[in-house]
Amino acid sequence: MKVKTMLVSQPQPKAENSPYFNLIDKLKVKIDFRPFIHVEGLDAKDIRKEKIDLKDFSAVILTSRNAVDHYFRIAEEMRFKVPDDMKYFCLSEAIAFYLQKYVVYRKRRIYVGKRTVAELAPMVKKHKEERFLFPTTDKVAPEITEVLDKLNIQYRPAIFYKTVISDLSDLSDVYYDVLVFFSPSGIDSLFHNFPDFEQNNTLIAVFGNSTLKAVQDRGLVAQIIAPSAENPSMTMALEKYIAEVNKK
Repeated sequence: MKVKTMLVSQPQPKAENSPYFNLIDKLKVKIDFRPFIHVEGLDAKDIRKEKIDLKDFSAVILTSRNAVDHYFRIAEEMRFKVPDDMKYFCLSEAIAFYLQKYVVYRKRRIYVGKRTVAELAPMVKKHKEERFLFPTTDKVAPEITEVLDKLNIQYRPAIFYKTVISDLSDLSDVYYDVLVFFSPSGIDSLFHNFPDFEQNNTLIAVFGNSTLKAVQDRGLVAQIIAPSAENPSMTMALEKYIAEVNKK
C-alpha cells in the first residue's frame, strides 16, 4: 500500500529546515502534526510538599526541553537564584543548546550525551561527588532510572510536570496511512480517545523500545521502528520505508 498521508503525534516543528518538511517535498506526502499528549507544570507548593529544596543540589540531569523549562520555572516560583557554578548534564546536544534560553551557555558547566542516558552515564559517574536533581514528568521512562540507580550517585528524581492526554475527538473520522508515536503515553492517548481503534491497514511508526513495547502490548504491529544503526532518527526511518513502498 502506498503512503500518501501521515500523522505525527507531536507539535509541528518551528524550524523551516525540519527533516519532516524535507520529507513532504521529497516524497510528496501529506504530513499533519498533532500532539497526542501535553504537559502541565506542578506548582512550587507541590514541590515543597515533597520536601525538595533546590539549594540542596549542585547538579541537574536534564532529559528533555520540558525538564529545562520546568526546572527554571520552579526556580523562579521558589525565588531561587540558580548558581553560576551549577552543573548541567544534558541527554542530547539539542537539550544543551536549549539551555541558552535561560543561561549564558559558554559560561556554564554543561555536559552533553549523544542521545541516550547510557551515553550520558559516564560523565555523570565522573562527578559522583555532586548532588543531582532529576526534574521529570510523572511518567519517566524506566530505562532512565535503571541506569541512574546503577551509578551509585546521590540523585533525587522530582516530578515537576505531568503528562496529560490531549482531546483528539475531532479526528474521529479522519484516517491516515501512517501514525507516528514517540512515547507509550501517545499510545495510551490513542486508546483513551478511540477505545475501539483497530489497526487494519494503518502503518505504525515508533521511536524507542518502550514505545514499541506499548504498541505490542495493545496487540498492534509496528512496521517502522527507530532508532537503529541504519536509521538513527525517525525521519530517516520514515523516508526509507515510504520510498520503498511508494515505488512499487
